Amino acid sequence: MAREPLLTRAFLLVSLANLAQGTAFNLYLHIAGFLNQLGADDLEIGVIYGVTAAVAIAARRPLGPYVDRHGYRAVILAGGVLNAIVCALYLGVDSMGPAIYGLRVLHGLAEALLFTAFFGYAADHVPAARRTEGLALFGVSGMLPIALGGLLGEWALARGGFPDLFRMASALAVLSLLLSLPLRDRPRVGSSAEPARGFWGSLGQRDLLPLWWIGTIFALALTSAFAFLRRFVDETGVGSVGEFFAAYAAAAILLRVALGWLPDSVGPKRVLFPALVALAAGFLALAGARDARDVMVAGVLCGIGHGYVFPILFALVVSRAGDADRGSASAIFTALFDVGVVLGGPLFGVLSRGLGFAWTFATAAGIVAFGTVVFGLWDRQALTARVPA
Repeated sequence: MAREPLLTRAFLLVSLANLAQGTAFNLYLHIAGFLNQLGADDLEIGVIYGVTAAVAIAARRPLGPYVDRHGYRAVILAGGVLNAIVCALYLGVDSMGPAIYGLRVLHGLAEALLFTAFFGYAADHVPAARRTEGLALFGVSGMLPIALGGLLGEWALARGGFPDLFRMASALAVLSLLLSLPLRDRPRVGSSAEPARGFWGSLGQRDLLPLWWIGTIFALALTSAFAFLRRFVDETGVGSVGEFFAAYAAAAILLRVALGWLPDSVGPKRVLFPALVALAAGFLALAGARDARDVMVAGVLCGIGHGYVFPILFALVVSRAGDADRGSASAIFTALFDVGVVLGGPLFGVLSRGLGFAWTFATAAGIVAFGTVVFGLWDRQALTARVPA
């Protein structure tokens, strides 16, 4: 029996829109350098990241139920318009103050709308039997921008500084919006054998709680690299942001394209745990990095971890939540990455300022290791205790 196709028109179109938006967003991997130029120290940079993420978290509460009822298209278009405006407004910032905080707030809101809606839309348009594979493949459009953001950002900074970087981000944000215009939603679920739990019901659902936990752990650890690698490179002169994220994205993309089918075939958690180990090893390698090769090795290990962890967790969330609560569950899951920034921004900022970057990345590795052990025990208990409705 032939498998249902993944590469439909809707899937390809949303992937291209996500690729353009993601590249625009990942150009801001370099924003810590901009903030430092304006006078912010590592702690204030962490706080600014936290403020951005806090707004994104708050936006998820009404967003989940809205998309469950009305679909993703309107959210994608609203987020696209806001993102294009915000990226352009960075060109007017020349000092620390309310303007940069306000922009970061709006950027957090745009990110919340687009991140949630693009991934939710993709989950709606992949066959259930190939969900992990489909989301892993769609995730290539989110991983490739990590490499492009690092490399194109360094090129733009060398060419014309942060103004050129912000112009490039603005152009890509507009392109993403244009690519989003033809998107159309699937018909929403009108009735279900089981009533929708809603946002708070999904948040407290017993077999989803361990996934919320490990998702937060994953996001918290990633914050150490995404927020502070720019500062690590600037302060130590070891490696480059572009090389790390190019290695990171290349490893994740190769894994998803060549072996994206593996979790659906052998079982998602049989792949998830080794991927989390690879992620922790990557942060340990970064903590001990002494040259550019070490930084790239760390990028490969972190990319292998990310390449599987994100799509596996998202597929488990979608499967356990059910169709009627897919939007709410997707909103909560994507919000975890902002929760990680809220917690990790100030935490890693304090560590970087007080103890140095080696401690920052070693702590991220320890957080992943501890979180993985807790998740393994908790998820087994939650699934054992689950009673069919």
